Order: sequence, then structure tokens, then C-alpha cells
Amino acid sequence: MAISARPRQALAVAGAIALALGATACGTGSSSNNSGNSNADSAECAPYEKYQGHDGKTVNIYSSIREIEADRLTESWKQFEDCTGIKINHEGSGEFEAQLPVRVDGGNAPDLAFIPQPGLLQRFAERDQLKAASAETKAMAEENYPADWLKYSTVNGTFYGAPLGSNVKSFVWYSPKMFQEKGWAVPTTWEEMIKLSDTIADSGLKPWCAGIESGDATGWPATDWIEDVLLRTQTPEVYDQWTTHEIPFNDPRIAEAVDRAGTILKNDKYVNGGFGGVRSIATTSFQEAGVPITQGKCALHRQASFYANQWPSGTRVAEDGDVFAFYFPAIDPAKGKPVLGGGEFVTAFSDRPEVQAVQTYLASGEHANSRAKIGDWVSANKKLDLANVANPIDKLSVEILQDESSVFRFDGSDLMPAAVGAGTFWKGMVDWINGKDTATVLQGIESSWK
Repeated sequence: MAISARPRQALAVAGAIALALGATACGTGSSSNNSGNSNADSAECAPYEKYQGHDGKTVNIYSSIREIEADRLTESWKQFEDCTGIKINHEGSGEFEAQLPVRVDGGNAPDLAFIPQPGLLQRFAERDQLKAASAETKAMAEENYPADWLKYSTVNGTFYGAPLGSNVKSFVWYSPKMFQEKGWAVPTTWEEMIKLSDTIADSGLKPWCAGIESGDATGWPATDWIEDVLLRTQTPEVYDQWTTHEIPFNDPRIAEAVDRAGTILKNDKYVNGGFGGVRSIATTSFQEAGVPITQGKCALHRQASFYANQWPSGTRVAEDGDVFAFYFPAIDPAKGKPVLGGGEFVTAFSDRPEVQAVQTYLASGEHANSRAKIGDWVSANKKLDLANVANPIDKLSVEILQDESSVFRFDGSDLMPAAVGAGTFWKGMVDWINGKDTATVLQGIESSWK
């Protein structure tokens, strides 16, 4: 899954920023314009000139982004608020995927939503519940994002919104200090990673820790495992055929990838360090799943770049720090280095001018760099300056996303129809972790795809 992150699964807060409209709102100038905001013409507000004229308006945003990530988001658009007079109310929810359709169908849609699943976005678009992005938003998105990203939020030729945050999922987290003390080397191939896992297990430590509990979204971390492995056992074209249902969900090639993931996730010798046996994976929250690494209770945790936000306070993420990550190794070097990732898309259920202004701003380089400077954030925005990305994992992720030669594929479950990708696939992975066999699980998901 996803977003972000899938940070979209972190705990619920509502982030609302109060307006600061007075002499100190945006610099010290005292000029005024037709927006009524007395400091809109100050030097600090120059980047926001195109968004003026909506002073006193409010835009409501709903997303799955919570806790510290939500706080950082509200900080990232504070100057925009101060300079334009637009108030942004953000609400993050752990039940976002389930509750957004309820709100929309019930006539209580937010102005904007950060949707991590293109499949869910498509569901709203096909029901005529979304508003097409304005010409300004479309132009900003085309200027700042690769075409491959924009196709995920385009339905039947209509563009609905630019990406916001992005993530790279093909990482394995570890403790550099533990590796140094034990004399372990970071693996660069799948074979080396399995050999390392055996070495760690033989030492009496469970090598892997994992967790797929995430409220209404429970199961998504396991789908990421399957997608990452599939990209390593098959070509990108087979992956695309799977996500579009050109081949069935229970195709032998998909079963092979699931079983290979199971050699780690369903291996009692390997999991679940710090928590229990295999079945504890289903009840361990994704937020807590990697923490045993910092406690010396496990050594490896496969999770996305956004997991940098989930480590305990004070944990240093660096090559010589408390935790770091390495690229989830390829299985067949001939297939290159595939990269699994995701993100969320800023989509509108209202087309009021102030809503369009916020949607356009969130596609801009100004916002991408504002958010990056606050820390622990990744975007595929081409205007994002690497100098503003401090976290080394995030920096590596941005480099990968900005590299046009990368073999990048969007999170598969997020591309599928929501009833499958965020429904039977998630639930099927929980059943699989809890002991159900691969063939039965895949047949059940296949039967659900209408």
C-alpha cells in the first residue's frame, strides 16, 4: 500500500493551523492588496502572489496522514496560509480508506483528499464524484512530475490531481552498530540476504521482525512484500498485467512470488523477532514492527522509506547511526534493480477557487521544498532540491525517484480496484499469515475481482 506515506497508517490527529493575519504574518511589510491580507505583498510572500484573492476562505483536507507527519504537513503550508489568507484544516484518520467513500457517498466530502490508491481515485472519478483539476493545477503538475506519475491520477483522459508525498518501498532496515559488532555485511543479492538470515537465526536471534496490523488497513504491509518480490521474479510487464488483471490473481507466477515471500514471513526460524511466532505478524502494528531492531531483538525489517518517521524519538537514521536501510536485493540481476513505491494524490471534491488554489500550490516546487526542509519526507517533484533533504534514506529515495532510468512501479494493491487492492488482497494476506495456504488465498482474491 501505501502512503505516507504508507505513512497513511500512522495514529489519528486533526491538523488545523490558525491564521496569522497581522503585521507579523508574512514579513514586516504593511502594504495591502485586494485580498485583504495586509502582508501579501511582502518579499516573503512573493512566491504566493498567484494564489491571492481568497483571504478568509477555508479549505478542508482529509487524509490518512497522522501524528508527527500531520504536524509537519500543517507546518509546511503555514506561510502559504499567512500570505494568502486561506485557512487549511487538515484531518488525518486511521480509517481513511474506509471512511472517505462513506463521507463522499453521504454528501459530506472534504474539499480535498490525499488519496494513496489510484484504484480508489478511479472509483470516485467513474462515479463523477471528483472535480477535474484546473488548468493551472494541470500545468503545474506537468511541469514538476514525470508523466508516469501523472497517469496514475488520470482517468478516461481527465487529470484529477498531482502527487504529494512519495515513497520508495524497496528497503530493508537494520542497525549498523549491530552489524558492525556481529561482523555482518550488508547483503547485495537475495542469496546473500538469505544466507545472512540463516547466520543470524543460527546465532539465536530471530533475523526478521514484521507487522501488518494497521486498523482498517490491516494487511497492506504484506501486500508490499508480494509486490516487491514479484518485481524481482518477473518482468515489469508481468507486474503490469497482474495489476490490470490481464493475468489472473492466482497465476502461477504470482503464486511463486507469494511462496518466495513466505520463505521469510512464514518461516518460524526467521520471524517474528521481539513479538512471537509467525501469527504475531498479523497483530503487530506496522508502526511498532521495526522497533525491536533498536532493542537488539531482531536484525532486519523490510519497510518503506517513510518508516524513518516511525522510529522512537532520538533514533538516528544514518549509515553509521542507530538505524539505516539497504536496497531490498534483486533476485535475478539480469532484471536490473526494480523499485516499488507509492504516494498520495491531491484530489478535489470541490472546485471553489480557493480549493483550486490550494490544489495547485501543493503541486508546486515551493511546497515540495517547504515540506522537505522540515524533515523526513520524499517527493517525486522534479523541483525538489536535494540540498533540502537531510535524511540520508530520503535523499537516496529522491535520487531514485528523479532518476529517469529507474525501473519504477507503483504499489500494486493501490493500482487495483479498491475492493480488491484495499479489500480482498489486504484481507487475504492476513489469512495467509494466519496459516491459510497460498492457492486458497489467491483463488479467493481472484474470485473477488469483478
